[in-house]
Amino acid sequence: MWSNIVFANPELLWLGTILIPMIVWYILRNRTSGASISVSGIAAFKKGGSSLKVYLRHMLFVLRCLVIAVLIVAIARPQSNKSWDEMSTEGIDIMIAIDISSSMLAQDFKPNRLLDAKDKSVRFISGRPDDRIGLVTFAAESFTQCPLTTDHAVLINLFKDVESGMLEDGTAIGMGLATAVNRLRESKAKSKVVVLLTDGVNNSGAIDPLTAAEIAKTFGVRVYTIGVGTNGMAPYPVQTIFGLQLQQMEVKIDEDILREISKITGGEYFRATGSAKLADIYKEIDELEKTKIDVKHFSKQDEEYLPLALLAGIILLLEVVLRHTLFRRIP
Repeated sequence: MWSNIVFANPELLWLGTILIPMIVWYILRNRTSGASISVSGIAAFKKGGSSLKVYLRHMLFVLRCLVIAVLIVAIARPQSNKSWDEMSTEGIDIMIAIDISSSMLAQDFKPNRLLDAKDKSVRFISGRPDDRIGLVTFAAESFTQCPLTTDHAVLINLFKDVESGMLEDGTAIGMGLATAVNRLRESKAKSKVVVLLTDGVNNSGAIDPLTAAEIAKTFGVRVYTIGVGTNGMAPYPVQTIFGLQLQQMEVKIDEDILREISKITGGEYFRATGSAKLADIYKEIDELEKTKIDVKHFSKQDEEYLPLALLAGIILLLEVVLRHTLFRRIP
């Protein structure tokens, strides 16, 4: 635990120098003082020698110095530094842009479109440990839920927190795509991909989907689009005066726009009428060219002062007990 220790306040370790005058004072005091008793002669004591207890009496001072030393180290805030080295690995850069509008709660996918899309995406992320992957959510506006990262545990946790209603309701396909492309524009990977999942028609946002597609093409980003929803009608949860009820509503997906986005960027369009279709696009991404990227793992510092504080308390308690029992002084 102490092999990689650093101190948050190393300057406080200089307080340890106060032990020097304490030790000097203790030595000088013991040279000039001592117990005495008046006797007629000392011949009877010459063969007795000093008992072990006489030497052990200095233990009290040693324990007191040890308490002070340990407390000084504790207040300097020792921290264990856990880090990983920089390394190179093979992978591509992928941004997943997922529609979280209210229509994604339709239950033609079980338990609904959004939860099923999240589940398949998380499985995909888990199967690609060498790729940098990020997440963008969009409805009437777009938001970067997680930038490109190789820390997939953090990404998956953020993915699981995604819910419909986090953003204003609507479908801004262009904004969602533009935000994802913006996260990829400075990437040095040879293969840059956006996986865009939506179940609706673009009806919000300041950026047209085809304009966003042209921007993606400019930065060499390939876009795979997925239209999520069965053909025909689908059951939607609707709030009525009788509570939440399912009503059959027509599935409207702007497939022409999604196909055009993929065509412009060199990607491919998928119509996901069931869960199995989501696996198809991930198989396609697996065939993409890979490139070397530099990975910098984060470092984590944990506070380690608590064991020292507890140790100081134990030593202090021991010193108090010995001072009032074994080494008790009688005035």
